[in-house]
Amino acid sequence: MVAQEMSSPPLVDSPQHIPPQRVLLVTGLLGAGKTTALRTLEDLGWEAIDNFPIRLLDRLLETEPGQARAESGVDNGTQLAIGFDTRTRGFDPQAIIERVKALSARPTLSVTTLFLDCGGAELERRYNETRRRHPMSEDKPAASGIAAERDLLAPLRRWADVVISTTDFTTNDLQQAIRQQFGAISPSRTTLTISSFGFSRGTPPLADLVFDMRFLNNPHWDETLRPMTGKDAPVGDYIRQDPAFAEAFERILGLLLLLLPRFAAQGKAYVNIAFGCTGGRHRSVFMAEEIAQGLRNAGFSPTLLHRNLAARGANLLEGAQAVQV
Repeated sequence: MVAQEMSSPPLVDSPQHIPPQRVLLVTGLLGAGKTTALRTLEDLGWEAIDNFPIRLLDRLLETEPGQARAESGVDNGTQLAIGFDTRTRGFDPQAIIERVKALSARPTLSVTTLFLDCGGAELERRYNETRRRHPMSEDKPAASGIAAERDLLAPLRRWADVVISTTDFTTNDLQQAIRQQFGAISPSRTTLTISSFGFSRGTPPLADLVFDMRFLNNPHWDETLRPMTGKDAPVGDYIRQDPAFAEAFERILGLLLLLLPRFAAQGKAYVNIAFGCTGGRHRSVFMAEEIAQGLRNAGFSPTLLHRNLAARGANLLEGAQAVQV
């Protein structure tokens, strides 16, 4: 649950009219989910750096005009997420706050601090589950180290722009919370692929959704249409005449328009949708083409692939399946 949120510094143009670089500082209690948060941010397009020495923060974010930043490899257009915790060398919460305040005053930077919190009992459970020793517990129980760390981090928690408590979160819950908080500033990175294939040559192993088009009338059994493919207009006209086509098309497209935004919200990087028929030349090709166009009309940008379209033996394979389906 997001416990606290304050708006980050306003986006103001630098003297060179360059938008400020967005920087997110990620910290919190050990075991609260910092690694998961940074990986999710990386999937959203941020450049993530973990366990970064805070004393070098000014050097990393140096933005003086004309000054190269070759050592860090980060440019002004990069969204940068920097993770640190009590294990970081020279960790001093009050000094960190003062340093970040000074950085936030720069018009070339937009700095936000995210603090990941978690209940003590849940952190104890996580440490017991992983059999790891809390770095601040020494020879005492994990609860002792957790309490000491919480006291040390109290100033940072009070000062942070965004606080997320992961006590009742699964890993997926935390990923979802990070996407909701910070995903809007990054474009969706879901790669959508629509493909056709022939069942006679096996189902695509990486397909997330498979639609079987063998319920439609088969152009293969029309000698005029047999040499053609689903990309040829006469084949398309033939398939459209099937009484089941129009309703099936609308229902499949409607299902995909429902599911694809939800896949993106869950952070799925790749979605592969496959349409199959017997040989992979007619019905599956035509439906894949039609669905891809329908998704383009809805604002998606699918990649279209026809796995078996150029296969030399496709006609023979389709004809060899003696059952007309």
